[in-house]
Amino acid sequence: MVKRIHLALLSLLIFCLACEYKLKPVGDEERSDRIEVQRYDRLEGRYLMTGDFSALQQMSTGYPIETRTLIEDVLQLGEVNDPSINSKFLSFYQDTTLQIVLADVQSQYANMDDINEQFEKAFMTLKNWLPDMSIPLIYTQIGALNQSVVVGDQIIGISLDKYLGKNYPIYKRFGYTSRQLETMQRSHIVPDCLSFYLLSLYPMERFDSRSQLEKDLHMGKVMWTVNKAMDNNFFYSEYVMTIDRYMKKHPKVTVKQLMELDDYSNF
Repeated sequence: MVKRIHLALLSLLIFCLACEYKLKPVGDEERSDRIEVQRYDRLEGRYLMTGDFSALQQMSTGYPIETRTLIEDVLQLGEVNDPSINSKFLSFYQDTTLQIVLADVQSQYANMDDINEQFEKAFMTLKNWLPDMSIPLIYTQIGALNQSVVVGDQIIGISLDKYLGKNYPIYKRFGYTSRQLETMQRSHIVPDCLSFYLLSLYPMERFDSRSQLEKDLHMGKVMWTVNKAMDNNFFYSEYVMTIDRYMKKHPKVTVKQLMELDDYSNF
């Protein structure tokens, strides 16, 4: 289980580093310290389940970056300015399985107060450790069982369809492995988002030329920091334990210094 969690996150790290798209900045406006996930998925669900054109208009005008990213990059249906893209988008989700997923997302995630609270506490802690860190805008979407988390410049997108529970019947029909299923539940949302966001802020330099041990330790320090921010040993691996031993031996090393560290020869 330890190795499985580590490998799953490492695979997603490689995807994030290799992917061609990034969400654009949301601007320089000040954000409140209060974090509340933006429910873009509700507008998306309204349009895709009922054909409500007003919901589509709100998606386009209120969430233009999110809509472009979903259609062009996550689903790869074409360009958002294509005159026929709305009908392609709607038709794509008329698949019976995807209609069930749309409904199940709205049912399971009717309330996300617990997730908002987890984000708020974790980011408050991270902000104390990493004062220059920007608090991201966080939103939800339904991505047709594609990427779980999309990270851009000060923005995080969560595909709720990838967090419907390890025993969700549709996942089993699509042949997800037990390793993957362990991560496809509600409890993984906040740790996953924190991990990917920290990785976007502290990417590994010269990733392709680094040794596997260095990559493992880089991931380990991110996972260790997420554990501490959430006050829960959510991730556990030999590399997380290596980081933990290092920090106990070097109590004067701050989290900021750890995250900025790029030389792993002393571990």
